[in-house]
Amino acid sequence: MEPSQVAIIGSGLIGCSWAMVFAAGGFKVKLYDIAQQQLTSALETIRKQMKEMEKAGVLKGALNADQQLALISVCTDLKAAVEGATFIQECTPENLELKKKIFGQLDLIVGDSVILSSSTSCLLPSKLFTGLKHVKQCIVSHPVNPPYFVPLVEIVPHAETDPSTTERTYALMKKIGQSPVKLNREIEGFVLNRLQYAVISEAWRLVGEGVISPTDLDLVMSDGLGMRYAFIGPLETMHLNAEGVSNYCERYAEGMRLVLNTFGPIPEFSGETVQKVNQALSEKIPVVPKALDARRKWRDECLTGLAKLKTQMKSD
Repeated sequence: MEPSQVAIIGSGLIGCSWAMVFAAGGFKVKLYDIAQQQLTSALETIRKQMKEMEKAGVLKGALNADQQLALISVCTDLKAAVEGATFIQECTPENLELKKKIFGQLDLIVGDSVILSSSTSCLLPSKLFTGLKHVKQCIVSHPVNPPYFVPLVEIVPHAETDPSTTERTYALMKKIGQSPVKLNREIEGFVLNRLQYAVISEAWRLVGEGVISPTDLDLVMSDGLGMRYAFIGPLETMHLNAEGVSNYCERYAEGMRLVLNTFGPIPEFSGETVQKVNQALSEKIPVVPKALDARRKWRDECLTGLAKLKTQMKSD
């Protein structure tokens, strides 16, 4: 069943971004939250962002901003919000008990064809959905923050997820222009955060041990590894940096093991290194709303430009 209407549960940053993604794909969106003022603020944020992107010529989808905005409505009644929806994306704060409470409520009011999906970034689906009547219809669709500008979505089933739930979710994400990947089983941190935390961990050690400054460490990624990782992943990088992966391993396996064996323990992310990193980043971007928001806006503009370039290169 192909959904034409979706419900977004939670109107924070992720919820708003999901609403924009689905509206860009031509879907009717019901945005739910418990407070009308929060929803009013969320709609204004969405309207402002859409208008700015339309003006800059980077609005997603075939519809103009007003047409997309007309597809989004808000609701403070959960049952009314999900009525008619065949896909529900939960976007509440990262709290297991809160999310379980929401899914428990949804479980009582949805039908047997609706997909119940969570945006959680680290909570295992088996812990989220255990005991639900509609457990086979439950799945995690973990976006990258912010979903509107970064298309990856990790689709994470659990042992009781029906395969059709996974396939329908995957197809829907493709339809709205995201880049879904399917995990074959659940694992702590999923895939994106496991990779991200591995990079953060070694970055933290290098800065903490005085090998490199925080500013230069970030430059290693933004003007080094990140340049190629924007287009190809680490495995294809191996493939292209030698005569295929097998040849890469023949050449560099010993050296990689030598380096990896020098990695230290998992950092505590506390103490002097926190102060060192915080000072360096705060000098670059002061920790005040105006400066942080301006930098986030710049980041999103860069991501939009990169997305346009990647789309253009694929079409060429």
